[in-house]
Amino acid sequence: MARFLHRLALRPLVCGAVIGEAGPVTSTQSRARIHPAWFVAFAAFVALVGAAGFRAVPGVLIDPLHEEFGWSTSTISSAVSINLLLYGVTAPFAAALMERLGMRRVVVGALVLVAAGSGLTVFMTASWQLLLCWGVLVGLGTGSMALAFVATVTSRWFVRHRGLVSGILTAASAAGQLVFLPLLAALATHQGWRTASLVVAFAALAVVPITLIFLRDHPSEIGLTAYGATEAEEVPPSSGAARRALQVLGQAAKTRTFWLLAGGFAVCGASTNGLIQTHFVPAAHEHGMPPTTAASLLAVVGLFDVAGTIASGWFTDRFDPRILLGVYYFLRGGSLILLPHLFAPTTQPPMWAFIIFYGLDWVATVPPTVALARERFGVSGPIVFGWVFASHQIGASIAATGAGLIHDHTGSYNPAWYIAGGLCALATVMSLLIPSARATRVPRNMPLTRRA
Repeated sequence: MARFLHRLALRPLVCGAVIGEAGPVTSTQSRARIHPAWFVAFAAFVALVGAAGFRAVPGVLIDPLHEEFGWSTSTISSAVSINLLLYGVTAPFAAALMERLGMRRVVVGALVLVAAGSGLTVFMTASWQLLLCWGVLVGLGTGSMALAFVATVTSRWFVRHRGLVSGILTAASAAGQLVFLPLLAALATHQGWRTASLVVAFAALAVVPITLIFLRDHPSEIGLTAYGATEAEEVPPSSGAARRALQVLGQAAKTRTFWLLAGGFAVCGASTNGLIQTHFVPAAHEHGMPPTTAASLLAVVGLFDVAGTIASGWFTDRFDPRILLGVYYFLRGGSLILLPHLFAPTTQPPMWAFIIFYGLDWVATVPPTVALARERFGVSGPIVFGWVFASHQIGASIAATGAGLIHDHTGSYNPAWYIAGGLCALATVMSLLIPSARATRVPRNMPLTRRA
């Protein structure tokens, strides 16, 4: 039944009827067709929302785990760091594995890993089990559905509105945070952290049927081209995923563009997932703010992130992505330097201004980064972006552990905010130094690439 519904859903809809692959359509019917790319985008959005549930957990569970087990902030932050590191390092290999096995199989397997890792935490009795569940299992699962998955979907299925769709799918992570964070904070406070972990596990499993029904690997499977394409694109080879990922890395690493993108994105990860998402709630709590209130503020960040990321995708279709990245990093750095002066027991207007502003800029960097990877590295762009995203998570991992160590040794998070602001200034410079498309020369032996 699932296979039948999957095939039915992805056939073009014409005037309310389902048309098979072989039947021609008239010009009037073509205007009424819903391209299957939108169904694939819907399935990807829901899968990303399901995976985002766990990434909302660490910030609200640091204090409950410390109270129950006596583990230090740095110990718990280490589990978060492993998760963030694997979340990024897994991405390029997952992108290559999607070329070999298909997106649907990889995403379903990833959702099962998220559910297992989150569900098994309820049996923890030692800190190494936290590292295994929070760090390894969920890190591998969410990494397989990281933003390299977004790059793969948009690269294969969209030419028209590619930047906009990148923004929408990237916003799925923010939507997941928006949906789960206040709920998880309330559950952790009133029902215990184990209930919150189980909710994430069940949410990940609930997404599996939607993925099986709607997610499809290539337009060519149903005799179509990508949305807005005039010709079918070359399908990457189904060689070994690890070999393919490493081969692409070796060639991309010869270019200046790759290192500037990776450096800027490392700062992006350090200043968002590693610092704000992991440590904002406990930092606010130290200034007298209830954890549920602080978690709700992060949820508002997620709300404005949806708007900001979609708008960034729209801008990316129209403006130079390098300039957009420079502006985003500059504004983010300024806001982080101001943050230590805004904490208070209650949410004052300046804190609301920070939440709204920072939310609009949270992952607005993703659509222009995806666009630059695609423009410079062709059909290998998703894997290249996977490696760039790995640097994002390496930065996040370092920031998560580093901020915890700073807090343990100084008793304050303030130095972490100032350091992050300075790094954002550096990322601004790196973004503006990315060579123009005309100046970029992709190595001739880059596998399966072509200049945009």
